[in-house]
Amino acid sequence: MQICRSIVAIRDAVAGFRAEGHSIGLVTTMGALHAGHMSLIEAARRDHGRVVATIFVNPTQFGDPKDLETYPRTEEADLAMLEAAGCDAVLIPRADEIYPEGDETIVETRDLAVRLHGAVRPGHFRGVATVVTKLFNITRPDAAYFGEKDYQQLQVIRRMARDLHMNIDIVGVPTMREADGLAMSSRNVRLRPEDRAAAVVLNRALDRAERMAIERASPAQIEAAIRACLADEPRATLTGLDLARPGDLAPLSQSTDMPLSEPVAIMISAQFGEVLLIDQREIAP
Repeated sequence: MQICRSIVAIRDAVAGFRAEGHSIGLVTTMGALHAGHMSLIEAARRDHGRVVATIFVNPTQFGDPKDLETYPRTEEADLAMLEAAGCDAVLIPRADEIYPEGDETIVETRDLAVRLHGAVRPGHFRGVATVVTKLFNITRPDAAYFGEKDYQQLQVIRRMARDLHMNIDIVGVPTMREADGLAMSSRNVRLRPEDRAAAVVLNRALDRAERMAIERASPAQIEAAIRACLADEPRATLTGLDLARPGDLAPLSQSTDMPLSEPVAIMISAQFGEVLLIDQREIAP
């Protein structure tokens, strides 16, 4: 595996892969890797001759400086996991190369970036869209792979790639979960033991929502049940709950008091101590 610490180095690596006739699958990460990330590498490996990953803790998507400061950084372990998974090259750039002095260009989906979870985390999706655009321009992949757990992020990136004619396939990969149902996340390692035990409430709430959809409950009833489930866990503070149409995240077209008649994307964000976690699920009646 080639370890590249500059834009020039990763571009040289990709040029070499192209010269050999290979297509390129990209997995962008902020490090602190886990099995969920490896599922993205596996999907990219299945579809392409060469896989490129990036490790970059992007400062522009953090609203709280403390959150950026305490984000886990485990480079040695990350590199070992990537190599074992069959990654061919990894870019680990400096922040001042990604954001050179005088940098003033941003990329933003004006509507998707400020709705739903974007309203809870102002500027977050602008930071995501901007850095992902930069990484796409640097590596020029054929496809890029993202976890479905970050559901709104996936929709933002898909819209961005479409609107800017990037000619990159954006592939969503199902959420990987721990044995008790908690969605895998780099942030999980920051949870105190009691908060880690409490965090399974997110998956439990989504399970309840899915059962209610099958039983023909209304969107309003499903939302109330999710809120009640979170309220029963004293260590969880619900910070965002959205029910929207999959894909474009538009409001549901049906009445919230009628039995659910169309697929819905449910997105939850909740605070556990100092750690904000998110989870999501698409459900259908």
